[in-house]
Amino acid sequence: MKTLFTRISLLFALAPISLATDIRPNILFCISDDQSYAHTGANGDRIVQTPAFDRIAREGIRFTHAFCDAPTCGPSRSAILTGQHIWRLEEAGNIHSTLPAKFATYTELLRDSGYQTAFTGKGWSPGRLEPGGRTENPAGTEYRRVQLKNGRPGMANLDYAGNFQQFLSERDANRPFCFWLGTFEPHRGYRKGIGLRDDRNPDDVVVPASLPNHSVIREDILDYYVEVEHFDSMVARAIEQLEKRGLLENTIVVVTSDHGMPFPRAKATLYDDGTHVPLAIRWGSGLKSPGRTSNALVNLSDLAPTFLQSAGLDVHPQMTGRSLLSQLKSATTEPKLNRAFVAMERHDGCRSGGKGFPCRGLRKRNFLYLHNFAPERWPAGDPDASVCARAIPFGEVDSAPSKTLLMEQISNPDLRPFYDLAFSKRSEHELYDLKKDPGQIRNVAADPAYADVLKEMQEELTEYLKQTNDPRALGKDAPWDYYPYYGLRRNKDWKVDPRPK
Repeated sequence: MKTLFTRISLLFALAPISLATDIRPNILFCISDDQSYAHTGANGDRIVQTPAFDRIAREGIRFTHAFCDAPTCGPSRSAILTGQHIWRLEEAGNIHSTLPAKFATYTELLRDSGYQTAFTGKGWSPGRLEPGGRTENPAGTEYRRVQLKNGRPGMANLDYAGNFQQFLSERDANRPFCFWLGTFEPHRGYRKGIGLRDDRNPDDVVVPASLPNHSVIREDILDYYVEVEHFDSMVARAIEQLEKRGLLENTIVVVTSDHGMPFPRAKATLYDDGTHVPLAIRWGSGLKSPGRTSNALVNLSDLAPTFLQSAGLDVHPQMTGRSLLSQLKSATTEPKLNRAFVAMERHDGCRSGGKGFPCRGLRKRNFLYLHNFAPERWPAGDPDASVCARAIPFGEVDSAPSKTLLMEQISNPDLRPFYDLAFSKRSEHELYDLKKDPGQIRNVAADPAYADVLKEMQEELTEYLKQTNDPRALGKDAPWDYYPYYGLRRNKDWKVDPRPK
């Protein structure tokens, strides 16, 4: 009898690990495409309806000062996956580029430790995988078989929640999963006027300080709200699927966006409307004192080390992100996360020779400091459409009614200041006093009253960039202007200049 028991014990000891249920937390990462911080109910918007985000905030932790690493899709997503700043990621610092395989991602590390990794919708994108030595999207194995029936255009007809449901029905229940639910909303384009169909009053829209309080702007924002709500509805359905299967309490649910709203002086800029994003995290019994708010300044690149540590893994040595695990686990110990860093290189190839608008930013609670490394360049793309790959003026601002309004009303003295904020050239140094100027309209870098603050912010940013090996801060060759561009070229004569030898 003892011998038989010994043999049975030995069989279990030698059995594959999949025979035993892995109780490490699952991860559901929900990311919208182009949504600013202000536009959720929990963050104070009185029009947009986001019950799923609001629930995660109510049952988890809501971050009031979360910032993307770059206000452009591909680089932001590269930073999230690798847990690194974009200036450390070579080609991945540009949109329509690639993510070199030598940079470890949290998804790959989790997969190698036994997790199932998958995604639906917009994962790492836009760009090409092959030049970077990858054969699969770094967000995981793609699920895109379930479609919506309402005929939404293009890739936006994916039923993201339906694909997540399909993944749950097919997965190995003995293994934890890491699923990336990425929508293409609220990226443009929109169905013009759709925001008015719900009898919403455009006069109730709170317009950012950098845009005119004009009916065209307000109605454009209402159309954007519809897309935000579509994303939120997918998150709500995904949460329902977790609940039905009894998986919610052991799943880390994260809801955020890759960067800010697709409007002038927002997306593709380092101002808050481009970099300040919603972020809420729920983790059942794994989160201490749910329903609280954190005012810590965090970057989305902090999520990668957080996911790894929550799974019992070490943070990869390449990662510069700071794990938020201690903040999730403790309601009394507020880590000294008092700064965030933002950056930009080439967005959409809208300058001659493929040049970008290189800039770095240091965001603290009361001040925002920006260093524009090439202030002689047009920040929103060249006004000459012939030097833009997209063949449109100011091509790094998405085509939209709001953009058209500013461009067509350039002679209107009431609107010209907003045109200048969106499109005109900028100083090498920008400093904004967020207590007096939360909309970041008045640059006080040249004001003698702020000389000490400017010097302190400059030195702090430069020191950190050097510590993290930013070629621009180290005086080394900065290659982003010369990397290949894999985006759409409506202007067939446009090309990237060859890199100097």
